Amino acid sequence: MTTAYLGLGANLADRAGNLAEAVRRIASVDVRVLRVSSSWETAPRGMLDQPWFLNQVIEVETDLSAVHLFQHVQEIEREMGRVRAERDGPRLIDIDILLYGDQRVSEPDLEIPHPRMAERRFVLEPLAELAPGLRHPVSGKTMQELLAEVMDQVARPV
Repeated sequence: MTTAYLGLGANLADRAGNLAEAVRRIASVDVRVLRVSSSWETAPRGMLDQPWFLNQVIEVETDLSAVHLFQHVQEIEREMGRVRAERDGPRLIDIDILLYGDQRVSEPDLEIPHPRMAERRFVLEPLAELAPGLRHPVSGKTMQELLAEVMDQVARPV
């Protein structure tokens, strides 16, 4: 079994409901949800003319490979109505694999650790809530240390 951390975000329709539904769907025979962080509301990045996001992180345990876990969460996004019309655009649900054990994965559509997680307070706040002492497999810094570096970004607990 591998412990993985998934980042969830939504900024359309019932944001909290979308996150809860995604967590429900992620839980399966092959994926056990261990813990769910509190939610954080954050301003959009990139494309600014859209509603604010609601974000959270979940800790899961799985026998799936990183690639198969990625396929699992991509299917959930599609089933929930996710349309990838434009980068950084609005979405009903977004599910990213942040960490998969201490593994590094580099595939055409999948990079683990998530390449921008250390730059995003909306990822690090809920991740540090669940695992403050967890070390980033590349930088070696703890989630709490990484969070301290991005505290200037606007994020508020919900």
